[in-house]
Amino acid sequence: MTRLIPMSSKSAAFTLSLAATAAVLSGCSVLQNDKIDYKSASRGTSLEVPPDLTQLSTDARYNVPGGAVSANALLATQIRQGEGDRVASDQVADVQIHREGNVRWLSVPRAPDVLWEPVRQFWADNGFVLVMDQAAIGIMETDWAENRAKLPQDFIRNSLGRVLDSLYSTGERDKFRTRLERRSDGGTDIYITHRGMVEEYSNRAQDSTIWVPRDADPELETEFLRRLMVQLGVSEEQSNAIVQAGLASGSVTAGAAPSSAASTFAAARMVTLDAVPALELQDDFDRAWRRVGTALDRTGFTVEDRDRSQGLYFVRYIAPDAEREKPGFFGRVFGQGSSAPAPVRYRLVVKNQGQLTHVQVQDEAGNLVPAGQAQGIIKLLYEDMR
Repeated sequence: MTRLIPMSSKSAAFTLSLAATAAVLSGCSVLQNDKIDYKSASRGTSLEVPPDLTQLSTDARYNVPGGAVSANALLATQIRQGEGDRVASDQVADVQIHREGNVRWLSVPRAPDVLWEPVRQFWADNGFVLVMDQAAIGIMETDWAENRAKLPQDFIRNSLGRVLDSLYSTGERDKFRTRLERRSDGGTDIYITHRGMVEEYSNRAQDSTIWVPRDADPELETEFLRRLMVQLGVSEEQSNAIVQAGLASGSVTAGAAPSSAASTFAAARMVTLDAVPALELQDDFDRAWRRVGTALDRTGFTVEDRDRSQGLYFVRYIAPDAEREKPGFFGRVFGQGSSAPAPVRYRLVVKNQGQLTHVQVQDEAGNLVPAGQAQGIIKLLYEDMR
């Protein structure tokens, strides 16, 4: 729901007056359209970001060199380095989209280091700032951003432009994580996952609001995968056809016919293994590895490293209740401290045993964590997979 950002009483009075004028002149509300037009919270005024949905503790390794990612700066760098035409047109027919259950990804026969800059440029071109940019582990993540295309396009807003634009909020924020994984054949699998939050009233008087998580949107993930295909050289028409065919068939390549019926995942189960909670998947290792990686991305874990040969994800995690004690967005800007505990590092072990794959939680030393700690993490992964 579109809403006005809370302000001081004087500003609020001006806003209400302006809104009333807009209603009179426009005569009726304007329906929201389904365009995508994101504006990162780092590029303008934003509501307070909920502490349980922000990046975990500050780590210099995840800072973008030189600050925010600028589309113009990246383009200029690419031109200087002769990278402007790095994506070859003869590779177009090899871009493939796959679907297994609620997981979708692209397969591209190019190495991750070749794809990194085009993918990085892709997010800048779509209005995002990167807050995580780690080519060594193949993960980049955007800042929280607002889809401004959801705002009403009435006469007053169009006429006053940015002056009125700053008074509106959609009440929603989104962020996206991109994961590039090198395949055994030297190509790359690219995953895009979404996290969202929505602003809700915190009391019956409706005089204050809080931000709460909302479900991940697979359709939004698919749309950005489609747009990334275009960035990699596929035409708009081809990308639309490929995505539609791929969602119906399970996988499809540019210029090829659908390969088979869309595959689905077997149900996940929470079980007890070695006296502690674990996750059981009726999948082979490859499928289980994809499911666990996507679930980690969607539920907000920070993946610091991974070792596919050993079936290990190295992650950071902090309980939501503890994170709520952190200062909010403006508190962090003005340097207010925090009593929240530091995030804890874990290892998630993906083990294949015949027709089943189990996921267990270990501490940094490789020991199984107590049942209480494992329960919370396993439950988060299970809820995304069921």
